[in-house]
Amino acid sequence: MGYLDDMMGKLGGKDGKDGGVASVQKLFSSSGGLHGLMTKLEQSGCSQQVQSWIGKGDNKPVSGPQIQQAMDSGQINAMAKQSGMTPEETCDQVAHALPEMVDHATPEGKMPKQDPFAKGMDSVKQLLHI
Repeated sequence: MGYLDDMMGKLGGKDGKDGGVASVQKLFSSSGGLHGLMTKLEQSGCSQQVQSWIGKGDNKPVSGPQIQQAMDSGQINAMAKQSGMTPEETCDQVAHALPEMVDHATPEGKMPKQDPFAKGMDSVKQLLHI
């Protein structure tokens, strides 16, 4: 089981990996898709990290508190409730996985024209190789 697979299982709580994929899909959709989420993170001071995930090369880390500052607290609380984790633990999990998720969603070093997280759960699983 890979790291993203494991993280999706944690975020999915009792619903497992599929619940985690659904949570991530909701996180992106409630934030305006991939572009909207990246914009929120950039506006909250994570511009260098976001550019490293989209571009080629090493992905710079982001912290749980940075995710919590940038994201909608209602969505974080819903993900935390589903997973059985605290909002802080949920943000830490998202912070660890988000660089790799965005990196997979932007393989050519630029934002895709169509949001890969808006195409349904099977598309997200395929994108994340889980």
